[in-house]
Order: sequence, then structure tokens, then C-alpha cells
Amino acid sequence: MQPTTEEIMGKVTTTLIITNRIDQANAEDGIIPTDRVRSITLDNVLVDTGATTLCLPANVIAQLGLKLLKEVVIQIATGISTARIFQDAKISLLGREGTFECLELPAGSNALLGVIPMEALGIEVDLKNQRLILLPIGPTETYLTIL
Repeated sequence: MQPTTEEIMGKVTTTLIITNRIDQANAEDGIIPTDRVRSITLDNVLVDTGATTLCLPANVIAQLGLKLLKEVVIQIATGISTARIFQDAKISLLGREGTFECLELPAGSNALLGVIPMEALGIEVDLKNQRLILLPIGPTETYLTIL
């Protein structure tokens, strides 16, 4: 008997801590107190290998106070649309951190983690076992390649 798609591929979710990187820099420079740095923990973030970037609901973007970078044309299941891109969303995942742009989703939507942030952080998806895998970054082996 052949395995079904659901048996082969699983749904992977994770917990992300997202911080306003501008707030964090301002706190580091003494411009604002550290308790004013806007940050949020999101549970059940869908790891979406079909998405390019980090995608956050409008209400989360507003809560973090992220700044608009640009408006772009995007391809979605129903066709071509436009979306807004915000900047300086610092994510923390599995002990690794990076600052990324994020695409705005409608308020109340579920956040999505796309492939660009995962690749930059050296994280792979193991769909069969429904988990994330940290790629090596050490003195003898590293996922970072410059050729």
C-alpha cells in the first residue's frame, strides 16, 4: 500500500519571539528604557516552505510598531494581489536570531515562517518527523558558505 501525502509530509509549527529591532537598538543606546522594547511571543507559527518570507498579521505588526518599508505585488492562491512589507522584525528561534522584513497578513491571521529567514538562520524543516533541525555552525562544520 502506498503512503498518502499526509503520512509522508507533516505540518510543522514553532514558537517565535519577535522583537522590534529599532526599539532594541534605541534601548541599547539609552534612548528608551529596556522595558519599552516591544516584543511578542507567538505560538503555533506555521513553518511554510511555500512562503518566501516571514508573514505577520496586521495586529501583531501594529503591536510591535514596525515601520512600513514598501508595497509589493504578490502571488497568492487566488491570483495577483498587493501586500505591505514592514522592516526590522527580529526573530529568535531555537537559540538563533536574525532581523528580517515581514509581509503583512490580515489581522487575526496565523503567522507564517517562510524559507528565507529559516535559511539565514541555518534551520531546516523535517516534514516527516514534524520538527525543525539546526544546521551546524561551529569550528569544524558550518551551514554558512562563501564560495
